Amino acid sequence: MLVPHPDITEGTEPMEVAPTETAITAENQQTDEPSTYRFSWTVENFSRLGIRKHYSEVFIVGGYKWRILVFPKGNNVDNLSLYLDVADSALLPYGWSRYAQFSLSVINQINNKHTVRKEAQHLFNARESDWGFTSFMPLCELYNPNRGYLMNDTCIVEAEVAVRRIIDYTNYDSKKETGYVGLKNQGATCYMNSLLQTLYHIPYFRKAVYHMPTTENDMPSASIPLALQSLFYKLQYSESSVATKELTKSFGWDTYDSFMQHDVQELNRVLCEKLEDKMKGTVVEGTIQHLFEGHQISYIECLNVDFKSTRKESFYDLQLDVKGCRDIYASFDKYVEEEKLEGDNKYHAEQHGLQDAKKGVLFLDFPPVLQLQLKRFEYDFLRDMMVKINDRYEFPLQLDLDRDNGKYLSPEADRRVRNVYTLHSVLVHSGGVHGGHYYAFIRPTLSDQWFKFDDEHVTKESMKTALEEQYGGEEELSPNNPGFNNTPFKFTKYSNAYMLVYIRESDKEKIICNVDEKDIAEHILIRFKKEQEEKEQKKKRKLRHTSTPS
Repeated sequence: MLVPHPDITEGTEPMEVAPTETAITAENQQTDEPSTYRFSWTVENFSRLGIRKHYSEVFIVGGYKWRILVFPKGNNVDNLSLYLDVADSALLPYGWSRYAQFSLSVINQINNKHTVRKEAQHLFNARESDWGFTSFMPLCELYNPNRGYLMNDTCIVEAEVAVRRIIDYTNYDSKKETGYVGLKNQGATCYMNSLLQTLYHIPYFRKAVYHMPTTENDMPSASIPLALQSLFYKLQYSESSVATKELTKSFGWDTYDSFMQHDVQELNRVLCEKLEDKMKGTVVEGTIQHLFEGHQISYIECLNVDFKSTRKESFYDLQLDVKGCRDIYASFDKYVEEEKLEGDNKYHAEQHGLQDAKKGVLFLDFPPVLQLQLKRFEYDFLRDMMVKINDRYEFPLQLDLDRDNGKYLSPEADRRVRNVYTLHSVLVHSGGVHGGHYYAFIRPTLSDQWFKFDDEHVTKESMKTALEEQYGGEEELSPNNPGFNNTPFKFTKYSNAYMLVYIRESDKEKIICNVDEKDIAEHILIRFKKEQEEKEQKKKRKLRHTSTPS
């Protein structure tokens, strides 16, 4: 379900909401600057309105007609219900849709600081032509004369709306426009698609997958190596988007529920562990560790006696805090921050009893390909629920982990290795804690040209779009209604980076290597060519059938 705000956003009718991926995909196809508008609606004789629901006059944003819908006594709840509605939905052609970010406010006429404002984003369509908040604010609060929301029986409701144009992909050819093809979405697999595109575009990894021993007797749906080889080959040589069903079947995931039970980090680990295991005893043994494995030293050191305990641990990715950190460097500072063990929390040291101590983590070495998971989702103990952290969080194109005299490194680290990284991929989550859409920005050759891989579609994008626009935080938009209060209004950016992949500068020539048909087993080439021939024949048969006169 699309829930981009902690408060439930929904239509007026209780219904099963369309799958989130459909709902948010449009947001990911948006282009150009949005059309924006601020609309104010003064509702007089509010408490005496004798109707269940009440519409505002129509206003136009982005060439579309909108209006506010209010249920003065609540939509079957003890709360004011407030929605944004497509005013002419009954007259629009079949298949229409429009995407909007919006906020709805009930103005406090005594103190503007107490104005109630809630925001959302939605793809409006024939099935969901209104969207908003069934429980906007308690009726007892609204109707309390001392609160300031209803003065002289007048209520002021405000809407701030930003409408973005949606790209029409009907005749779009990703291969022709970009040289790359996308992956088909099976219904809940966009998180997998973004990860697979990222791994595919690490050529050293792709080459190692091609070199895993498989035979013509293997079935892709029962063999992860062969399924991945087949998928990568099609991504490299197909003219159109590629299906992932064989690969997901090889994982043993063959139902919608299977996909819903996993996330990107878990999928990444499962895939790498399985490949690592299958690579044992082959020419590519150790590839996963070589590319992705780093090591850290956890230590506890007593302050008043000579005792230190250390433990070496390996990692394939690092989880970095977003909350309370303005950028990656602040997260790394927090990661290696020392904790004091004192008072009731003293450390029990062998032969020394309870001691004051310091505890921390330092890095022994970083891997050539550094995968950083940003903790955008966390449990809020006060609200007893999972929340998404949409705070602004910056990440650089060049990442220097040797900064400040190597403060992240342990004394045992090899200082001859330069830990300077360049950004390769930005994986993005768009939406709320209960649902959303995933896509990736990748620069396959580490050139200045970025590409957006959004399921079936691949588009060229600017560096600003791939980096700055994925920091999260708030977007400030100026309303373009003349002669009105034109102070900018802010919307939370629900699309933001949640995983980053960096490649070490000193290793990039080796990792961004050439991969061609010489790296691919003969039986894969034969199998693929046979599939292509069968597809062509099927197409011809279909054409003959449709062109046969009745």
